[in-house]
Amino acid sequence: MDKVVESCAPRSLSMLGLMASTNPDRESYFPAIVKKHGLPMSYWFDQMKEIADWKYAEQIAYLRENHGFSQAHANALVLYSRGSKSARRCNSIEEYLEPFDSTKCATVMSIFKAITTKYPKMELVIAWNQPMLKFDGQYIFGLSVHTKHILLAPISSEVLQQFLPRLASYDTNKKTFKVPVDWKVDVKLLRDMAAARLAEIPINSKDGAK
Repeated sequence: MDKVVESCAPRSLSMLGLMASTNPDRESYFPAIVKKHGLPMSYWFDQMKEIADWKYAEQIAYLRENHGFSQAHANALVLYSRGSKSARRCNSIEEYLEPFDSTKCATVMSIFKAITTKYPKMELVIAWNQPMLKFDGQYIFGLSVHTKHILLAPISSEVLQQFLPRLASYDTNKKTFKVPVDWKVDVKLLRDMAAARLAEIPINSKDGAK
């Protein structure tokens, strides 16, 4: 894991120099959204916060039916708001972390290490272009990196509800909670959440995830 953290660096010049027509960054759609609708992106981000708990299809329909968004513009805004900043597909944790600075990289790897040290049979995979821990065919824990925070997801809304008393100091949503990009990782909290999530699913392995 230390090797991954050390390899993290800001975007390469080649990534920054992508032409607009082929730019995989969802932000590349924002100037067109502002021009078409005459409102700043801050307005649309506020709208997305209001419907953050809605399903993807519901959010898309809201933008298209109520605000006249095209499918492409709605998709870019919805996925950006959900933490997917780029259409570029990642195949590994190294690729996912490539655009981020060393602080964010270190925090991400410390979060996963806190869980996998106790549950070494969990696999770190990329799903929906986000890093997630998986065991026995089931997703256990995931996260997404944002500009000013990291969004953590114990996958299950029931698990999150169970831990709300311990999340009083965090900004929580239906299935996620935010931590600072330089978060001092709460190892016990993460391991307890992973244990609660594991308790929800059938474990085929005789020894479980340990």
